[in-house]
Amino acid sequence: MSNVFNAIADFFSKLFDPIVNVLGQVLLYFHEGPLGAPWWLSIALLTIVLRVILFPLTIKQVKNMRAMQDLKPEMERIRAQYSNNRQKQQEEIMKLYQERKVNPLGGCLPILVQMPVFIGIFYVIRQFGGYTVGGRTVPPTEPSFHDGGIMWFQNLSAPDALHILPIVSALTMLAAPEITAQNIDPQQRWLMRLLPIGLTLSLFNFPAGLFVYWITSNLVTLVQNYVIYHHGPGRRPPGWEPQSLFPKLGGSGDGDRAPDNGRQTGSGSGSQGQQATANGDAAAKSAKRRRRKKKKK
Repeated sequence: MSNVFNAIADFFSKLFDPIVNVLGQVLLYFHEGPLGAPWWLSIALLTIVLRVILFPLTIKQVKNMRAMQDLKPEMERIRAQYSNNRQKQQEEIMKLYQERKVNPLGGCLPILVQMPVFIGIFYVIRQFGGYTVGGRTVPPTEPSFHDGGIMWFQNLSAPDALHILPIVSALTMLAAPEITAQNIDPQQRWLMRLLPIGLTLSLFNFPAGLFVYWITSNLVTLVQNYVIYHHGPGRRPPGWEPQSLFPKLGGSGDGDRAPDNGRQTGSGSGSQGQQATANGDAAAKSAKRRRRKKKKK
């Protein structure tokens, strides 16, 4: 069994080896270079540099999400028009994407780019601090990594014994989306709030150094979201409310037209009432004319 663990670990280590080497060299520069930063601060600085480099992708993601929200009325019209033909519905929506030059998967690009970076940071921390896998112990390449932390967490290659870092990570993850809550589809807000809990539980026993990276990344996201959604392309005019990009469950477009039908019914009832009033006025005038004729006779 230990041979299987070793084989899997070696495979992923070789797969991400280029990323690990680059990230490791940058981390060493912050620690051993002119700055002489402690290891925990070096990880934070590395995270800030990476997020600044990826910031243009974040702006592109926001623009793409806004374009998708702007297409919602036309997407609803297509769904209503081809409610009984799912294939034609998808073809027309894809044609709409092409005409407006909108990529429905564009919002996933920053996440896809950050995943290899996150995995690379994990391997750098494991390599610098040493690790044991499948019964095999690999010594640390940077022994000072074991006391490179701060306050209650000193060993950056070991989990936080007090579990404070996972909690702080979850709180910062919850805070960042709240700035964009008014710009998010209401049906997706609950998912954005449950996601930090799931990630925290899955990363609960990960090395403290990885949580330093994650918390710093969340704080940078908090600042970037404020800039984008209050002073950048994500800013919306007052009174604007986000709408779902997806049709309601079980809906075929008829539900959206129900208010129109109601208004048409109401309009029809109003017209009938006006017609009845006009007929009554005409009958009254006719009766007055007949009485006048009788008096003259």
